[in-house]
Amino acid sequence: MIAYLQRGAGKDVVLLHGYLASKESFYPQFEYFSRYFRVTALDFPGFGEAEPLPAAWSVADYADWTQTALSSLGISFPHVIAHSFGGRVAIKLLARGAFDRAVLAGCAGIVPRRTLSYRVRVKAYRAVKKVAPRFAERRFGSAEYRTLSPLMKESYKKIVNEDLREEARRIARPVLLINGTEDRATPPSFAKIYLSCIPQSKFFCMEGCGHFAHLEDPLAFNAAAEEFLR
Repeated sequence: MIAYLQRGAGKDVVLLHGYLASKESFYPQFEYFSRYFRVTALDFPGFGEAEPLPAAWSVADYADWTQTALSSLGISFPHVIAHSFGGRVAIKLLARGAFDRAVLAGCAGIVPRRTLSYRVRVKAYRAVKKVAPRFAERRFGSAEYRTLSPLMKESYKKIVNEDLREEARRIARPVLLINGTEDRATPPSFAKIYLSCIPQSKFFCMEGCGHFAHLEDPLAFNAAAEEFLR
């Protein structure tokens, strides 16, 4: 079963939500763009009203599922608006030539260079986990990670440890990268890396916004996305 919302007519626009979010997280964009396009917002498996994950999926598994889901809904070569984790999936599908134009908000998928403090923290976590696994999870795991089931944790580790620069270099379609200046989860530096990888890419920085710029200032976000998609 595919959990989705669909409204409007014309060129297809697909909305791909972030991690631990759902199709409803794009409500301002769904309402706005359905006046000009046929808009479809999906729930990824494991989130929202979708079915649980059958296994510890990677980004490629989510991309495969998305491609199959869109085909079953009669959607071919749509535009896409994606946020954060949804951007990871969009990058994979753009590299396959599955999307037309793409608006990627706070796009994840860049694994930063590991600092010395990070490597020390990882070693400490692994050492503590051997003797006190529950304490290690509470002390070292992110708040997002701690909420997940064991299966979702395995999937999460696959997702966050994959760098998508090589896929980005294979993208031949126009891409608009949007970031808030205060985004700490996927900072503007990530977008600039993608800009260097994707030939037909542009960047729009939203002053004062954080990781959820599309919700913090939907008017500015929608205006920039509409101009790009048209």
